Amino acid sequence: MTSNAPHGSALFRSLHTAARPLALANAWDAASARIVEAAGAPAIATTSAGVAWSLGAPDGDRVSRDLALDAVARIAAAVAVPVSADIEGGHGRSPEEVGDTVTRVLEAGAVGVNIEDGTRPPGTLAARIEAARAAAGRAGADLFVNARVDTYLLGLGDPVTRLRETLARARSYVDAGADGIFVPGVTDPDLIRSLAEALTVPLNVMAGPGAPSVPELAALGVARVSLGSGIAQSAYAAARDAARELYGEGVYAPSLRRALDYTEINDLFDRAG
Repeated sequence: MTSNAPHGSALFRSLHTAARPLALANAWDAASARIVEAAGAPAIATTSAGVAWSLGAPDGDRVSRDLALDAVARIAAAVAVPVSADIEGGHGRSPEEVGDTVTRVLEAGAVGVNIEDGTRPPGTLAARIEAARAAAGRAGADLFVNARVDTYLLGLGDPVTRLRETLARARSYVDAGADGIFVPGVTDPDLIRSLAEALTVPLNVMAGPGAPSVPELAALGVARVSLGSGIAQSAYAAARDAARELYGEGVYAPSLRRALDYTEINDLFDRAG
């Protein structure tokens, strides 16, 4: 496995550039990770929502740390590209527990983490980032810490002052040791440009219907583009549609016609072994 090797860390860090943004088709299990890698992905990032759903739980820090880290380990073992793990709020109640999570993430084979503030006070995430950085230092690992600012995603604060609050949080997270800033929920080009210009670290945004294309985001200064839970949602939509056709009209060709060939999927894992 190369994802936990020093050169894997360096490679992952080097991929964050607005000249050619790191585009991440987020995976949630070994199969989705292998499929994404085979499509040409230079790195894999997990989606906490997709992982949670696959384990029978809702998103939002509702999956046990052991189960979440087991999923990360399975994904890292299935691919040869660097892996970044979405650890939500850090899978811990205290900075010390978050540091332990990061130690275990590194042991699982990941070289990066995505950690979010959500509705917590900004100081909480700053302390968790410091703990994550300290844990990586003790492990001698070049961990890439991507700090997620949820002001726009959750509509936090006054819309008039939201940009100022977002940047204030971002700067505090960078001071705490964050290597990148993730601001999901923004699609307006002028706003994205303002964020990119104001930050001293790579900007990550979430893409999807209605968002600018990757080349357009590159022109705005974005260095990392994530699809979040979008692919998992699409996969589960395909499962729902096929089931509705089967139990409704009793047909199955419409949805299953776009299915991947059995051998194509199976061969991905034969080669991995």
